[in-house]
Amino acid sequence: MKMVKSLLLGTAAGLIAVGGAQAADLPVKAKAVEYVKICSLYGAGYYYIPGTDTCIKLGGYVRAEVALNAGGNYSAQYNGVFAANNRLTNYYSMRAREDLNIDTRTATEYGVVRTYFDAVFTWTTGNYGGTGSATGATQYSGTIGLNAAGTGLTGSGGGSINGTDGNISGGALGVYYAFIQFAGFTMGKAVSQFDAPWINYPGNNFDQLVGGSGTTNGVAQFTYTADFGQGITAAFSAQDQTQVFQTNIWNTAGMSATGVLGGAYGSNDLGGSRAPDLVAMVRVDQAWGVFQASVAAHDNHVAYYGANEATGHPEDKWGWAVQLALGIKNIPTGAGDVINVSGVYTEGASRYNFQELAATSYSMFGSSNVAYQSIGFAGVSDAVFAPGGGLELTKTYGFRGAFTHNWSPNWNSALYGAWAAVNYNGTAKGLICGSAAFATLTGTCNPDFNIGQIGVITRWTPVKGLTFSADFTYSHLDQKYSGVMTTGALTGVAKPAATYQLKDQDTYSLLLRAQRNW
Repeated sequence: MKMVKSLLLGTAAGLIAVGGAQAADLPVKAKAVEYVKICSLYGAGYYYIPGTDTCIKLGGYVRAEVALNAGGNYSAQYNGVFAANNRLTNYYSMRAREDLNIDTRTATEYGVVRTYFDAVFTWTTGNYGGTGSATGATQYSGTIGLNAAGTGLTGSGGGSINGTDGNISGGALGVYYAFIQFAGFTMGKAVSQFDAPWINYPGNNFDQLVGGSGTTNGVAQFTYTADFGQGITAAFSAQDQTQVFQTNIWNTAGMSATGVLGGAYGSNDLGGSRAPDLVAMVRVDQAWGVFQASVAAHDNHVAYYGANEATGHPEDKWGWAVQLALGIKNIPTGAGDVINVSGVYTEGASRYNFQELAATSYSMFGSSNVAYQSIGFAGVSDAVFAPGGGLELTKTYGFRGAFTHNWSPNWNSALYGAWAAVNYNGTAKGLICGSAAFATLTGTCNPDFNIGQIGVITRWTPVKGLTFSADFTYSHLDQKYSGVMTTGALTGVAKPAATYQLKDQDTYSLLLRAQRNW
């Protein structure tokens, strides 16, 4: 009994000793939790990333919209099944989008180091096109892949993934911007330095406004910006031309009647990239508004006259563009009212007038009392050539602008418009109109054309960050052809082999949008 009692007392004493030792090892006070701190150095919405001196801001928006008589982007019915004016034409297109952007900034001895990323996730109504089947079969545009600009995925569909080729249907992922800014340099994908301060949107939601440059989706570039103080800056930039600053370089040997009526004057014969576009810009920001002057140089580099390198090629020709933009604030019509206008001239660099979301081919159908139907067609190029010849550069010019009036803190409206002209020189017209593609034309052959657009938008912002808008746009295609032309079947738009009257065309569209910014 004495032995048992001794064992129990010894065990208890040992446990007490161990417990005391462990208690002595515990910290007297727990470490303070490191909370996220507000960063006020760069404006509202920034926070310090815990454990660093880098500030971060998250932002974005959610958008829901329906476009009547328009395409998936808020685009007019200028070509394809959208402009066929038949049972393949969508009366409406719907879209939902989420945008996410991340902005980080760190103060250093060389100035602020900034990174910026902006991506979008989108679902858009697709459309049906003809396959040429005798039974009238159509095909949905639901299977998608990388778009022509390489910026992401485009299209829409039923929401499946095809593992064999990586295509996706049901949505799209795109990257608008991804760049680093340091010591005056911008490196990565950002808005072009050539663009007006409002890019494509002087006062509109309409995506296809002509009359100037616009890289809403960004362009890869290497830029240096100098700040001279007093609101005066200048930028010098080398930017990727292949992404969004090429239209067409047509080899007229590839012309066909069906291609011509689709707005293409031959085979698009672009070669590999050799030189980036070179851009210079001067901008003045003052209390009264902003003024900007931009110039760009664009290298036109062609592949070959024929199927292989033995056929030879035309020599490169540099094109150029110049743009002036003016924004005036605090005008007498009301607080916050603004006028934005810009004008542009290009030679061999047409994308600086017909911006990346604008159409470069037009094929619009309407009624006729002298033929099966009427059609207005036109095409935009940087240059035209024929085998054995040189590049004939295409000239364009145009303008755009808007007046925005604030009715109240919650309501505003804008009246906007744009106009652009495309002119082919005498040699280019001879190559185009001398082609066998126009053999059935009875009338006037002239590939020059003008496109005019006018619209009105009204926005209601009932609470901060939430805006409802209605945007109506009217477009007029002023083409220079006349007479009638007979062509084979246009299977993609379900048009039969017939005689068509060549005449100007009109179209209109309406966008209803709800957007929540955060």
